[in-house]
Amino acid sequence: MSEEGTKRQGLGRGLSALLGEDSEDYASLDRARSSREVPIEALHPNRFQPRRRFGSEELAPLVASVREKGILQPILVRRVPVEDAGEDEAFEIVAGERRWRAAQEAQLHRVPVVIKELDDTESLEVALVENLQRQDLSPLEEAQGYSRLMEEFGHTQERLAQVIGKSRSHLANMLRLMALPDEVKEMLDDGRLTAGHGRAILAADNPVAVARRVVKQGLSVRDSERIAQSAPGKNPRQKSKKSSDIIALERDISESLGLPIDIRHQGERGGHVKVAYRTLEQLDEICRRLAHLGG
Repeated sequence: MSEEGTKRQGLGRGLSALLGEDSEDYASLDRARSSREVPIEALHPNRFQPRRRFGSEELAPLVASVREKGILQPILVRRVPVEDAGEDEAFEIVAGERRWRAAQEAQLHRVPVVIKELDDTESLEVALVENLQRQDLSPLEEAQGYSRLMEEFGHTQERLAQVIGKSRSHLANMLRLMALPDEVKEMLDDGRLTAGHGRAILAADNPVAVARRVVKQGLSVRDSERIAQSAPGKNPRQKSKKSSDIIALERDISESLGLPIDIRHQGERGGHVKVAYRTLEQLDEICRRLAHLGG
């Protein structure tokens, strides 16, 4: 297998793989785990960092811990060209920017780092995986991270699902949040709306108006779905009883096949998926794809 093929196989296994924790070469393992201390000013933020918000209140407990015990887990970095003539070497943070910022607040002069040779794709993937493992990205930051991996590095949803360790339906649902108006995105970004709210609001004719109402009245996701699916002049009893996730799955599969999809989910009793076709050629294509999945 080529060096590039081996490198691609290493993607998506998280920080442990990139730090060498699954290596059988113990000498290499020791080298990978060894860390060194560098001046704090030699580190620079990751330009691929999916997180955009670093609140001082959120950092306060970490700052206190760093002041008392120092940085216990080295910061993962990669080398970058030295731009300042006064610097001997420079590093871009791949994982651990919160620790670096806390160290600055704690007025540390040197920080421990582990240096890895990573390309841009790996750097963004590791930054995203690290944050997702801690589950502290906002829904919009998570969606934007997925979007960047797809747009800038050519990942498909299937490949990205493998890399991140999430289901394809989860990725599809999160990526749909990118279609929301900017004002609604801001509400997601600052925590006034959840991802569930955002998915429900996507079905509304006027997402901004619905979002404002949801925030003002503190409505639940179920309330948001009801408001978004109730068209003016329509009997509320006639509105769709499908959840926003089921509707999103229908759209996702429909876009993939290019055919109408109807999912009837009946809770613990299961359900069924109906695929509508108009020609025998379309039926042949459906059969071909199903046979390919089975192989």
